[in-house]
Amino acid sequence: GSFRSSVRGKRRLIGSAWEQRQTRTSSLDRRGYTATMSLPAFNNSNTANETMVEDYVQSHLAGMPVFRRGKDGHKQTLSCFDKTLPVPATLRPGGHGPPRVPDAESDPHYNNATATFLYTSKTSGPDSYQKARCPAHEDSPGGACTSLAVGKKETRAIKPPVAGAYRIRSNPPNTEFRRFYERGDLPISIEHRGVGNRIQWKVDIEKLDYHHYLPIFFDGLRENEEPYRFLAVQGTFDMLEHGAGKILPVIPQLIIPIKTALNTRQPGVIVIVLKVLQQLVVSGEMIGEALVPYYRQILPVLNIFKNRNVNVGDNIVYNQRKRMILGDLIQETLELLETHGGEDAFINIKYMIPTYESCVLN
Repeated sequence: GSFRSSVRGKRRLIGSAWEQRQTRTSSLDRRGYTATMSLPAFNNSNTANETMVEDYVQSHLAGMPVFRRGKDGHKQTLSCFDKTLPVPATLRPGGHGPPRVPDAESDPHYNNATATFLYTSKTSGPDSYQKARCPAHEDSPGGACTSLAVGKKETRAIKPPVAGAYRIRSNPPNTEFRRFYERGDLPISIEHRGVGNRIQWKVDIEKLDYHHYLPIFFDGLRENEEPYRFLAVQGTFDMLEHGAGKILPVIPQLIIPIKTALNTRQPGVIVIVLKVLQQLVVSGEMIGEALVPYYRQILPVLNIFKNRNVNVGDNIVYNQRKRMILGDLIQETLELLETHGGEDAFINIKYMIPTYESCVLN
């Protein structure tokens, strides 16, 4: 009797939990699109602390430092007590770098007779004829001025050029967030805790001017250095949590910072931007629909990295809980965009990412 009663109690608990989960998820209308807003499947609010822990693991345990100051890092950063030096105007985030200067000696030339590109052979000189008479013997007299030996011609196959779609591009330390933070214009500071840092806001977040501050925090999402990255990422999540109706009018100002961060092609930056996008979509009503006209600015980079998954066969990937795999994270983000984007979301996503399949219509 006690066993049956315990089973019945467990069934009631399971049923109530399922009902709560159903009430949290969005109800679909006749066309299959969402009528009410749903909560994200994962909690992204602790992304800033998780990124700091991951950097520590990679640097101190795995021996692969993510970022270095000085010679291998940003020379303009200096120490934590100094102000960041100005960055040259020609160095922009997401840029391809300086143009390559053509070299007539090393570059192949176009042959009109064969309609192909060929490498120029070296010009014969005195070194080409001064061959050793008998290289097999150590004491053989060498340095003859003439030789019947046929010189070897250097033949190199011309390989197709590398497109460099996945190549990491420049990400200089010239964000608006860094400039405002070093000048003391942001009402934030780090509150150090035992289980993770938090941001101590000097004013109520609800009283902030979102038209001014939210684009600044979004521009800091591409930061790689501390404390700028932690403050920008955690500050963005705090503002999205308390923004409510103030976020929707600011959507057009957030597109350029999002596009700039994605154009750096840095996997760590893309992961942070994707998690922020997931939180942005569910932060208020009509935000998903407001992002649909800007898919052409946001989705091209996602189309490039959509298939960047970890293929380990039948092995187990133990770091799945960190949600650092680009392919899976992009798929989650696209499904959220389609679910909250209304009727025109899928066709616009399909236009930019042809390999995407609908999670609502299918």
